[in-house]
Amino acid sequence: MKLSENNSKTKPKRVTILGSTGSVGCSTVDLIARMPEQFPVQALVANKNWRVLAEQAIKLKPKRVVLADHAGYNDIKKALGGTGINVAAGYDAVVEAAAEPTDWTMAAIVGAAGLKPTITAIKQGKVVALANKESLVCGGTLLMNLVKVHNATLLPVDSEHSAIFQVFEEEHPKAIEKIILTASGGPFRKWTAENMALVTPEQAVAHPNWSMGAKISVDSASMMNKGLELIEAHHLFGMPEQQIDIVVHPQSIIHSLVSYVDGSVLAQLGSPDMRTPIAYALSWPTRLSTPVKRLNLIEVSSMTFEAPDVKRFPCLSLARQVTRLGEGASTALNAANEVAVQYFLARKIGFLSIPVIIEKTLDQMSNLNVKNFDDIFDIDRIARIKATEIASRKILNQKN
Repeated sequence: MKLSENNSKTKPKRVTILGSTGSVGCSTVDLIARMPEQFPVQALVANKNWRVLAEQAIKLKPKRVVLADHAGYNDIKKALGGTGINVAAGYDAVVEAAAEPTDWTMAAIVGAAGLKPTITAIKQGKVVALANKESLVCGGTLLMNLVKVHNATLLPVDSEHSAIFQVFEEEHPKAIEKIILTASGGPFRKWTAENMALVTPEQAVAHPNWSMGAKISVDSASMMNKGLELIEAHHLFGMPEQQIDIVVHPQSIIHSLVSYVDGSVLAQLGSPDMRTPIAYALSWPTRLSTPVKRLNLIEVSSMTFEAPDVKRFPCLSLARQVTRLGEGASTALNAANEVAVQYFLARKIGFLSIPVIIEKTLDQMSNLNVKNFDDIFDIDRIARIKATEIASRKILNQKN
């Protein structure tokens, strides 16, 4: 990460939002809509929700909107007729939008699909607010090197990594003993393995504290989300896996902590609302006033902590394993997880099959050395094929 001065006090900041109709994107739109003169929007990019994208475009008046899915192109073109807003569709158009001249880009496209647009945004040499953790899970060292080469600034948006960033003494790395990621534990924190085997997609997406998209909610329920965040923290803060702890904190008030060699532990606290870390990234190094509910410690009354159960949530162990093996392995893990989650959401496999598919995919992967981004894309493609084959065999076995 590069820390540098910010001109947000003196001139408007041009903004592009990649993934504007997702949970993080909508929260970003909500903040910017409150101060449009300060943050003129260059481009809005979404996957397939053309209705929400059209509403956002009418409100924020961007120069350009893009749908990754061609199916909604005619609908949004009609909805924005007469506005003068340029409308495009397709993945190539998504990547082109990331290259628009801008000062600040929100990278919030879910999954490995966000890697190419994030790479493109970084190459502009401006500020990239990273909510797409999969870019670092897959790109890791390559992405951080790209930030340095293009003199860009990468700011974390995940609440945990934003919390660490706010209390991490980057200029004194030897003083840092470890970083501690907090986890809510998800909706199945106290469930038995027998009950988890019967989990439905509706139950998995019902997060107790946060409002998130379906894929991220399932990742939170399996605790894979925390595993991916561990890999992300490893790259963002240059910390070895052994110096990254995970603690279950069901109230989601302490968003993460940094432990120092003198015994001090610094933490960032706040109500569970993504608009707080987004606002911090949007205005950094200053702060914006937000409509977020203020934390009242008297109302909170108590906060509890416990160790994660890696036997019931094996995705955590898998994430630690691939962190030690490097970006090729973490790319394969992420690809297999995305495939498994899609199958689960489609009701084709059970919830407990997700880590099984991931582990079996990793066992079948070889030649995971990574020299460039093309290697990453190849590993991602192969892992998806293998994970799909494994998931399909599980479905066939269940039917038989």
